[in-house]
Amino acid sequence: MAIIDTHAHYLKEDFGEDLLPLIGSMLSLGVEKIVAVGYDLRSSLEEIELAHTFGHVFAAAGIHPENCYDLPENWLQSLEMMLADRRVCALGEIGLDYHYDNTVKAVQADVFEKQLVLAEKLSLPVIIHSRDACEDTMTILKKHRPKGVLHCFSGSAETAAEVVKLGMYIGFTGVLTFKNAKKAIAACEAVPLDRLLLETDCPYMAPVPHRGKRCDSSMIQFTAAKMAEIKGISTEEMIEITKNNAERLFGL
Repeated sequence: MAIIDTHAHYLKEDFGEDLLPLIGSMLSLGVEKIVAVGYDLRSSLEEIELAHTFGHVFAAAGIHPENCYDLPENWLQSLEMMLADRRVCALGEIGLDYHYDNTVKAVQADVFEKQLVLAEKLSLPVIIHSRDACEDTMTILKKHRPKGVLHCFSGSAETAAEVVKLGMYIGFTGVLTFKNAKKAIAACEAVPLDRLLLETDCPYMAPVPHRGKRCDSSMIQFTAAKMAEIKGISTEEMIEITKNNAERLFGL
């Protein structure tokens, strides 16, 4: 088993003293590579530092929609400097999120689009977050047509097909294993094998049988098994297919 976790958040505030030993143990637990994803300037720097500490960790840097307010004046220049680091493989996590506040759409869209333009300039894939903002997210993606992934996908099978038509990938988390996962399962069924990615979104979204616990990359095997069941192939085949997909997208 050699799984790639294409979306994880490994920060000291969430893992404390466990952080470095846990990351160091992943190779022995069958996790070959991890993409550690930032959500603001501080967390992006922390993930880049982690990627320099461990050879099996790669970083992504970006501004999450919930963190796009009160940004410093030079935020885009600071982000561009981070993205030049040799251990960075993507720009993310970026996107739109109207779950808590849908009155700030213009601010989120501005920060999102500026980062998409930067990703195109730097020839980097993007990691997209979209929650309760499907229509606006798809409008912006159709405008810019980036290379990248919609992570922790929560949309419909029809939206998944639209994303694939744009040439993008779709990532699924432990949500696939939940009892109420009918929508996610239907979306997974609609995505071709060569466009699927495995991810944890840890420390969140722990799959069954660990639901409710702090998630880490070793738990991704349960999501891989469920995804394989949905697609009617063996877990080993699914792991190999998603590994190849991740390496192709992120240049790992």
